[in-house]
Amino acid sequence: MPKEAYRGKVMKRNVLIIGAGGVAQVVAHKCAQHNDILGNIHIASRTVEKCQQIVDSVREKGSLKTAGELQAHALDALDVEATKALIAKTQSQLVINVGSPFINMSVLQACIETGAAYLDTAIHEDPDKICETPPWYANYEWKRRELCDENKVTAILGVGFDPGVVNAYAAVGMEHFDSVSDIDIIDINAGDHGHYFATNFDPEINFREFTGRVWSWQNSQWVQNKMFEIKRTDDLPVVGQRTSYMTGHDELHSLSKNLDVPNIRFWMGFGEHYINVFTVLNSLGLLSEQPVTTAEGLEVVPLKVVKAVLPDPASLAPNYTGKTCIGDILKGKKDGKDKEIFIYNVADHKQAWEEVGSQGISYTAGVPPVAAAILIAQGVWDVQKMVNVEELDCRPFINLLNEIGLPTRIKDEDGDRPLSY
Repeated sequence: MPKEAYRGKVMKRNVLIIGAGGVAQVVAHKCAQHNDILGNIHIASRTVEKCQQIVDSVREKGSLKTAGELQAHALDALDVEATKALIAKTQSQLVINVGSPFINMSVLQACIETGAAYLDTAIHEDPDKICETPPWYANYEWKRRELCDENKVTAILGVGFDPGVVNAYAAVGMEHFDSVSDIDIIDINAGDHGHYFATNFDPEINFREFTGRVWSWQNSQWVQNKMFEIKRTDDLPVVGQRTSYMTGHDELHSLSKNLDVPNIRFWMGFGEHYINVFTVLNSLGLLSEQPVTTAEGLEVVPLKVVKAVLPDPASLAPNYTGKTCIGDILKGKKDGKDKEIFIYNVADHKQAWEEVGSQGISYTAGVPPVAAAILIAQGVWDVQKMVNVEELDCRPFINLLNEIGLPTRIKDEDGDRPLSY
């Protein structure tokens, strides 16, 4: 099928969701709630049974707004030709990639060759490399920028919450200042899943973020630190006093390029228990991505073994309680005076479970790409080129998130209030 067949003059319709984890479940439910705009919904991963479980969940909760297709498919998304064939078979004009970051470049290439719009929530990763030289996007996705331009393919990178919504917060936050000196992105999960130890999303991807170098953007250059080396404590709305640690993260690698801000850092909250368990696993070499050979001659990757014995993040949802608080602290000057604002969202684990059958971390990651897909479908964000979120007009994005489950608030000298445009 020629790529021109995918491009509606007015609206893109039909969604292919790639991935079948907790975030994919949220994406599927939210697409179903807006299928009057997004059309038919297809879910694909290597394990079709997991896709079918999501289909069943959507039907059980009655999430479909109107009658339409909702189907599960088996797919090896590393196979570009197979992905192209599924895009053609389902006539999907929107591809939401919430699978492993290892498949990003394959799925992106399939979208370039078919003309389908591409959305993801994280930077591509090479399984054999951790914490590569920054900026990370330049190592992979940005190398396809010209191809997207030539083929008029809309590709919106990193449109989860962080990266994604926090990029939008940075962009709109800049409008409150004459100049901005610092953006500190704070990610706090004040929830309790009841397990001895678990990660809120894919353990392999989660640990890979923390076992290498910590990159931050300071004084307009890349600075390297160690994990858990630098911490801060903030008194945050709803969740109160929380300690977070500076770590590397996706959004720094586009914000440092696209915004004229000399200091951009990412901070994630960790409890002492998590730090202790992580330190032991890492010290024993159990978080290594490099294969080892056992005494029996079996080759295994220690990190994959740890992943196999930890709880599936999707299984945490039913008993998860508490809230998340994620947002951007911006500091700078306005009319010659120092100014500080905090733009943020608070999400509730229990509410996420009741609505879509997932925990709050999956919810915050899964709602934004659906909002972006709606904006593409409506033509608002159908830019026919590759962009990061902060390069777009972020106001309609924030307004739509307010409506569909992730309300934004701003705290400044005038108080704490909802933010809309």
